[in-house]
Amino acid sequence: MNTYIKLLIAVLLPFAALSQDKVEGMVVDGGAINATLGLPGANVYWMNSQIGVVTDFDGNFSIPYDAQYHKLIISYVGFESDTLTVDQPRKIKHTLNPSNALNEVVVNQKRDAVQKAYFSSQNVVTINSAELLKAACCNLSESFETNPAIDVNFSDALTGTKQIQMLGLTSPYLLITQENIPMVRGASQAYGLTFTPGTWVESIQITKGAGSVVNGYESISGQINTELVKPLTDNAVFVNGYANQNGRYELNTHLNKKLTEKWSTGLYIHGNKRTQKEDNNGDGFLDAPLANQINVMNRWQYQDPENGWVSFLNVRFLNDEKQVGQLNFNPDTDRVDQKFTAANLLGAPVLNGTEIWGSEINTRRFDTSLKLGYVFPELPFQSVGFQTSYSLHKQDSYFGLNTYDITHESIYTNLLFNSIIGDTKNKFKTGVTFAYDGYDEMVLADDYSRVDTSIGAFFEFNYDNLDNVNLTAGLRVDNHNRLGTFVTPRLHVRYTPWEKGSLRGSFGRGKRAANIFAENQQLFASSRTINITNAGGDIYGLDPEDAWNYGVSFLQGFTFLDRPGNVSVDFYKTDFKNQIVVDWENPREISFYNLEGKSSASSFQVEVNHEILPKLELRTAYKYYDVNTDYTAGNLQKPLQAQHRYFANLGYTTEVKENGAQWRFDYTVHALGKQRLPDTSSNEEAYQLGAYADSYSLMNGQITRVFSNTFELYVGGENLTNHTQDNPVLGADNPFGSNFDTSIVYAPIMGRMFYAGFRFKL
Repeated sequence: MNTYIKLLIAVLLPFAALSQDKVEGMVVDGGAINATLGLPGANVYWMNSQIGVVTDFDGNFSIPYDAQYHKLIISYVGFESDTLTVDQPRKIKHTLNPSNALNEVVVNQKRDAVQKAYFSSQNVVTINSAELLKAACCNLSESFETNPAIDVNFSDALTGTKQIQMLGLTSPYLLITQENIPMVRGASQAYGLTFTPGTWVESIQITKGAGSVVNGYESISGQINTELVKPLTDNAVFVNGYANQNGRYELNTHLNKKLTEKWSTGLYIHGNKRTQKEDNNGDGFLDAPLANQINVMNRWQYQDPENGWVSFLNVRFLNDEKQVGQLNFNPDTDRVDQKFTAANLLGAPVLNGTEIWGSEINTRRFDTSLKLGYVFPELPFQSVGFQTSYSLHKQDSYFGLNTYDITHESIYTNLLFNSIIGDTKNKFKTGVTFAYDGYDEMVLADDYSRVDTSIGAFFEFNYDNLDNVNLTAGLRVDNHNRLGTFVTPRLHVRYTPWEKGSLRGSFGRGKRAANIFAENQQLFASSRTINITNAGGDIYGLDPEDAWNYGVSFLQGFTFLDRPGNVSVDFYKTDFKNQIVVDWENPREISFYNLEGKSSASSFQVEVNHEILPKLELRTAYKYYDVNTDYTAGNLQKPLQAQHRYFANLGYTTEVKENGAQWRFDYTVHALGKQRLPDTSSNEEAYQLGAYADSYSLMNGQITRVFSNTFELYVGGENLTNHTQDNPVLGADNPFGSNFDTSIVYAPIMGRMFYAGFRFKL
């Protein structure tokens, strides 16, 4: 008996005290030249439990049998994961294949719409396509309404764009990736989430706290990674149509074709349009923008599992046009030209009091990416990955008298090597990263163009005994032409004190160059002047942002009334060593300056999920935020941030019939406590707001009727209580006056809204 087996038996002794019965067997590598070769390092574990083992170097395993578990999962990265029904102790010889063919009867188990990781050292929540269908989910920014991990807020009273927050911090502090390639960053920060249609999304992985060093140094509060649908596994034909009562129409079409045994391709076309003018609050401004978007992606997939190769190539083009402002604004005739005379050489435009305020935001984007992976056929635990992307993002926009144009050209490359140290309990990843960002940015009449380049190397070690300890420790070193040379450490630890329990801890550093104008575009739609102080740094005259994130979390699975559930509690804190403070406490200006003092964000969340009745699932959560910063006026809580938030989601599904027919019902409630408002006391009395906004709640619901495996209809409603913000456009009666401000938004602008849609697939 070799040393590995002795160690494995020692790990299993606690379980042996509970039961001497075992399920034993061998996992065979179906992709190897020798079809009888055992697969070392495969994971074997009971579904919904913490009882698991890893196969030895010969592919053998032995796992304790417990009568309360019946589904045995066998998995390995790059191979099909199989779920076997095991009702008694017995011996199993199972072939794990890298292709779709399975050599043993597999039980099709419905995946949870939201999955929480018990085994990972990182606090990861996975949202799959079933969860995305619970709401209209027209784009990625609208994909988080039914999940409490992410908060969704509105950025301004004009565009209605939904911005996301996590751990009390806005999206720039998140690393947002598409298949682990950075996606929403730089010029795309404000509207980038609206550029990924919901139907293109296969799943979303949300990581709380400092992420992996493999994906870069910019992650501070967490990471959101989006996996797109695959041409090989997506429907050959998919059509989704959507319309709402406010004149928004969308159409999504997927066309996928398997060309050969190794090549597949997909063409994905998205279009949305809104031409109907809405002004339910009677302030003379559009409640939602007039919009027109066309979004086309071609995706190629190459798969050769026998020889260990897999590759994806994406090419996409997007054109997005938005018009906002007053109802009667016509951009062809009403755009205010910035003409100057000898009397206003300082830059004040000539106004005669009859001007109509309006704005246009036109974006054109081209991006392409390539991912190439190779798994060594005789060493399935060892692989090499290469990913690279190029994007050209061009936005031409004006907000009344304020012009903002930006072109962002980006190149990203990452080379990654995975292997083990000694055995599969000790894995590592290492590699190098190169990034180039060229910005051509015009703000009003000022040129803020710059070029950022960085090169870095990383190493990440993972130890997992598949019993009660999983540790991931990473370190990367980067050299950036503006941030300098710096080190980014990250550590994640998971400990299992008892069955179905996961206790996690993490800490890590994040550093970033803040794109202050792209990230705060809503402030252009106001009369505020721009003020940058502490000038002397390398980024807009400011220093890079630098923060440490610490967190602990606990996840406990349980069974109550013979139905599964889980409860989780987590606490995270982010301490900024330097932060670019966005100060709008003076209603006449917006100030950007380096932090002088303290700034921190603390987040506490408790969440309970349970199938309270057969087919009826409840998800509920409470969140508390303490986000405070030292401003020039003193230490203040972050404005427009509810300290207390409540969430509940009820989902009910009927039994699926043979043809796939069923009903699905979903209902979601968001309740937000009071929010501090920025100071408006120096405004004229008619344009002053209170110190706090009142608490309120929102309700959304959707009913889906699945007629068959090919066709379904859905109807739903948002903001069913018809709650809207009073006076969202401050100074709407004089949009060129000193009191005009559209950025103080703490509640919905649109009232009750109903929608309907269909999905067709072959």
